[in-house]
Amino acid sequence: MVSIRAKIKSRLEKFLEVDSNGYRRAILCIFIKVKKATIDELHEMLSSRYNVSRNTVASMVGYIHSKLGILRAHKESYKTPMVYLLREEYIDLLMKIVTSSTKTSTDSAV
Repeated sequence: MVSIRAKIKSRLEKFLEVDSNGYRRAILCIFIKVKKATIDELHEMLSSRYNVSRNTVASMVGYIHSKLGILRAHKESYKTPMVYLLREEYIDLLMKIVTSSTKTSTDSAV
């Protein structure tokens, strides 16, 4: 039986394999730093470095939340925006994968 952490690890690796623009890695790094954010906050942080639309950011966060399972979503009331929180139990796994995939991508570029 494969553990949940192993499944999440393989999904994260596949998620980052197709990251041609660097958006996916950047959004994961932002979550490592800030731990929780709304779509608008993430879009503001990403748009300072990349030419990315709000819908693209929302789509990536939705995928990370639903398919990867490393985010928790919380909404205070129907008037407030959804706040996405990085699950504490996956921070170490996420850091390991993001840093190791950064090394392999720089190694292949050299």
